[in-house]
Amino acid sequence: MVESAFGNTKLHFGDIIVISCYFIFVLFVGLWTSRQNRGSAGGYFLAGRSLNWVPVGASLFASNIGSLHFVGLAGSGAAAGIAVGIYELHAAYIVMLLGFVFLPVYMSSGIYTMPQYLQHRFGGVRIQIYLAVLALLVYIFTKISADLFSGVIFIEQALNWDMYGAICLLLAIAAIFTITGGLTAVVWTDFFQTIIMFIGATVLMIISFYKVGGFSEMVEKYPNAISNSTRYGNNTCGLPRGDYMHMFRDAVDGDIPWPAITGLVINSIWYWCSDQVIVQRALAGKTYGHAKAGTILCGYLKILPLFFIVFPGMISRILFTETVGCSDPDICSDVCGSKTGCSNIAYPTLVINLLPDGARGLMLAVMLAALMSSLTSIFNSSSTIFAIDIWTHFRKKASELEIMIVGRLFVVVLVVISIIWIPVIKASQGSQLFVYIQEVSSFLQPPLCAIFLMGIFWPRLNEKGAFSALIVGLITGLVRFILQYAYTVPDCGSDEPDPTPSMVKNFHYLYFSVFLFVFTSVVAIVVSLLTKPIDPRCLERLTWNTRHSTKARLDIDKVDQIEMKDLEAGNGDKVEVEKNHGFSVNDVPVVVEEPVSYPRRALNWVCGIDADNKDQLSKQQIKMPDMLSIDESEKSRKITGTAAILLAVVVAFLFGFFA
Repeated sequence: MVESAFGNTKLHFGDIIVISCYFIFVLFVGLWTSRQNRGSAGGYFLAGRSLNWVPVGASLFASNIGSLHFVGLAGSGAAAGIAVGIYELHAAYIVMLLGFVFLPVYMSSGIYTMPQYLQHRFGGVRIQIYLAVLALLVYIFTKISADLFSGVIFIEQALNWDMYGAICLLLAIAAIFTITGGLTAVVWTDFFQTIIMFIGATVLMIISFYKVGGFSEMVEKYPNAISNSTRYGNNTCGLPRGDYMHMFRDAVDGDIPWPAITGLVINSIWYWCSDQVIVQRALAGKTYGHAKAGTILCGYLKILPLFFIVFPGMISRILFTETVGCSDPDICSDVCGSKTGCSNIAYPTLVINLLPDGARGLMLAVMLAALMSSLTSIFNSSSTIFAIDIWTHFRKKASELEIMIVGRLFVVVLVVISIIWIPVIKASQGSQLFVYIQEVSSFLQPPLCAIFLMGIFWPRLNEKGAFSALIVGLITGLVRFILQYAYTVPDCGSDEPDPTPSMVKNFHYLYFSVFLFVFTSVVAIVVSLLTKPIDPRCLERLTWNTRHSTKARLDIDKVDQIEMKDLEAGNGDKVEVEKNHGFSVNDVPVVVEEPVSYPRRALNWVCGIDADNKDQLSKQQIKMPDMLSIDESEKSRKITGTAAILLAVVVAFLFGFFA
């Protein structure tokens, strides 16, 4: 422990040097690799669509695995055993669903964002704006706030900083990545950090198993990892679950009931197949083959967290029972500042106590790097959604410079709102941060999953049906959201009754996810069948059956204005389809060349505007039709198919082994 400018830390001076050098190097890598793709919105938001399968797959994984996972997954492993690993293993199947089913439709439609896809698919602006706003709310209430909170846990444990001082450090580094580099910087730093995460987590896993005596000893000792306050108290708080080594748990009493896996799949389809943060990385692949291979690589990487994070979390409870496994509210409050339990400090406790000097600093840097990967990914995707899906509706003639400045400034606004929400998470998330994320997801994501699935596979779904279902689903989900967090659950061992209504506390959030999905699907189907269908000519390359179509796609918002007699007379070429993808020349903002002053040149450099690249968003799409191709070679198809089958078999074996 050293007294330094960092305060009274638990780190050796060498650890601090390693952390500092690590972040300097990562910043250099990110900004250096981004220099080729900073000059346009297409480069900033989609990395110029020039990435091969390795960085795509690594970025998909790193964007998903943040400090939230190292804190939340390990914490749930310490609190309840291996069942939480099902979240990671089943994701391997869902991410392949993205590569083989959803991605061909997205790429052939030529979209930048998920709200943009819905606008092309259904027309109007209601659904596009709805999804954009809801996605930003989900990012604030779950991803950004929870990632910041989990990062704060690491910094508080290692540096003894207060919460908001730690947040300022994290945000400063993340902002540099996102605001200056764009998606290219994010992807390549994700790739580098994935390698470091793999090495660091492997080393710590090996040390953890060595300390506990191996896998069999972990299985034997875990049920006896009971703190003294529980062992000699008068309640059962903090006792390990009897089914701690079972991945599939009781349908009624299980913390993750096995039938509720359907709800987990619903939430995951939205996250992996229609969330901007994830899909944006796959869309950055230079070909469909590379993008699909990247999703398969990510699927293989998703096997690792069970071994690298969940098992070490269980070991942490065994080695540090009195802190990680505490149950007395007063003791827990002294240990980690939370009366509901301290399982969230399971992984940071391992890092600080088991690793030697220097290596400890590197591993903490890895944890913070994981946080940076998640934050930068979310910041970049959020700025993309706001700039393209919201801002351009108010400023239809917005220039390239304006769009990119607005996207960067919005990151600052998003950060401020997220910081305000952190105390709410700290007060309500309980001892398992990962559970909080899954609960919120179950309340908000199923309607979106339903609309994306039906939008791709059921051409009859129209705008009225989709929008009605989204509104009904949002209201229903918000009611459950409010009821879930409106009541304060008594501390463990308290004699006070739980005021939460039985319809909430006895209706598992994953079961609610299934209910909400079915309910909104029924609403969408009924309303669509009662209203006018969409003209099939407006759905070219927007549904599964039309993904290979080469026909011109009509603009869904303009087709109703065309008189049938013009079409019957052979004047259909007058429709606004001259660009073959539903874009009109009139939609492309015109950039007037003006002499560039020195202050303007400085501003362009900061914002990444290349004076030689003035292409606008839609114009860039039109000039690069190969970006819309989903063709792949026979060799590539066989390799990815074989790799996908092998991945499915490996994951099925793991499910069976730990069932």
